Amino acid sequence: MSKNKPYLNITLRIMKLKDGYGALPKLLRVRWMGQLTDGAFQSALASFVLFSPERQPDAVKAALAFTVVLLPYSLVGPYAGIFLDRFSRKRVVQIANLIRAFDLLVIALLILQGSTGLLLTFFVLIAFGVNRLILAGLSAGLPLLVNKEVLISANALAVTGGTIFVVIGGGVGIGLKNFLNTKTTGDSIDALLILVAAGGYFLAAIFASALGKKEIGPMQHEVSQEARGFGEMLEGFHILRKHGDALRGIFATGVQRGGITALTLIALLSERNTYNPPDDPDAGLRGFAYALTIAGIGIGLGAFAGPFGVAKFGRHKWMRISMLAPTLFLIFFGLFPTEFMMILTAFFVGGFGQSLKITNDALVQSKIADKFRGRIFAFYDVAVNGAIVSGAIIAALTLPSSGISLTMPWLIALSYLLAGLILLRKSKFSAYSNSTN
Repeated sequence: MSKNKPYLNITLRIMKLKDGYGALPKLLRVRWMGQLTDGAFQSALASFVLFSPERQPDAVKAALAFTVVLLPYSLVGPYAGIFLDRFSRKRVVQIANLIRAFDLLVIALLILQGSTGLLLTFFVLIAFGVNRLILAGLSAGLPLLVNKEVLISANALAVTGGTIFVVIGGGVGIGLKNFLNTKTTGDSIDALLILVAAGGYFLAAIFASALGKKEIGPMQHEVSQEARGFGEMLEGFHILRKHGDALRGIFATGVQRGGITALTLIALLSERNTYNPPDDPDAGLRGFAYALTIAGIGIGLGAFAGPFGVAKFGRHKWMRISMLAPTLFLIFFGLFPTEFMMILTAFFVGGFGQSLKITNDALVQSKIADKFRGRIFAFYDVAVNGAIVSGAIIAALTLPSSGISLTMPWLIALSYLLAGLILLRKSKFSAYSNSTN
């Protein structure tokens, strides 16, 4: 485990770059602009699909919306390594952002026409599928820009900063919607917001042009010419078996993210149908945005605490603590399903979840050679997003339309408890602490 001092002069430590190049700020600018835009795009999409007066959501419809968003991650993920381990990741990221920008122009037109059918779903799938290439490429390239001893902090900055920008983007989108409500009505507001988002993705593509062709990899001597798609993803799984702690950490991260998805569905339904008048969807959207904002603050603080926890307890023990710590809040939320208790629970689940995620990202990045890193993250993405979809499906089968349930928060707590005690138990999880590339 690295002995770096957590967040002691964070700026200087993060900027301690390999070979003296200052590419990390350029990578962060691409990632954060894209994720700021993600938040605005997703808020407009949620407003159109789930928070329109004529569209009353139940648990199944909400879960279906989540599945539509997440399905491309599982379909594109196995093939991401084909591009990211063979071609310039800078070019892949740049072209993917341009594709996403043009795709949103089509989505804006469809929303302006009031389309809610398969055609809209198809183009939304493209938007989120392309996003998978971008985030996986930036994650795979990050270890080439910083020294290994600051990798946890670099992940905290990149991943958590991105998550916070998603929240900010969502807030900006909702704020613009409320402002435009006084100027115009109907689906034209959501279409206009998506046009703005298209401009954001175009700007991210411009930012990507500042990166060098091979600055975020892959390195020339590590480029493979074989292309096997799902076979490559399975190869990533077999590589990870040599690093059992990284593999167990990926599965634990999946469990944690699946629980967050279920909790998000609880928040969406309860804010839409219980905590606010069902005939006032704008109030429900504002309440949901407020809950996400508080969770986003928890995510930021959790990332900040991550390197401290790793330095004090060690990487493996801190991940176990992060997995187990939120269970008590989930139990109390099941017993007292108030809006305050839901937001408090979201704060701690988001915070400890982000701490787990950035620590495990650094664990995976530090142990895998760059020539394999694209396919490793392809497996990582598919495994985690499969768990997220599973969490949405289980929530849909369990939750009433009100969103109020004793069962669901306790199921999340039980899954976290089992993951912490079985997947991350010391005798197995820490046994691989000295494994290398």
